[in-house]
Amino acid sequence: MSDPLATYLQDHLAGSVLAVDLLEALRGEHAGEPLGELAAGLLVEVEADRTVLQGLVERVGAGPSPIKEAAAWLGEKVSRLKLHRDAAGELGAFQALEVLALGILGKRALWRALAAAAPADERLRGLDFAHLATRAQAQHDRVEEQRLASAREALRPARD
Repeated sequence: MSDPLATYLQDHLAGSVLAVDLLEALRGEHAGEPLGELAAGLLVEVEADRTVLQGLVERVGAGPSPIKEAAAWLGEKVSRLKLHRDAAGELGAFQALEVLALGILGKRALWRALAAAAPADERLRGLDFAHLATRAQAQHDRVEEQRLASAREALRPARD
């Protein structure tokens, strides 16, 4: 019988692979620009969140799911074709920020769900899920600000 908590954590851990890879790509492609600086700062925080998540996966006794992580890795590589700066111009950066914003909201939902489940599952006790959810909200706010700024350029009418 599979453990629903383990499955849920593995799914989010796999999603974090995509986030880390996407942030690394944005940091490199936009080095010396505000977007590159945002990506570099977020990368540190997302990697810290990923470490907490890995610890939870180990605590539950599940271990990472190589298949899910490989699928997320492959998905990120495929998405680079669409989100790459040269291929999509400003639209690529905008869409990358949108993917990040949605992923961070998913992470915030993860921390909130785990906080709700913690009283009934001792494996989840001892972590400050409220702090993690607050940090995810702050991350989302920063990404959303940059995403909306990027939208002004990426979504303006084409000039003939």
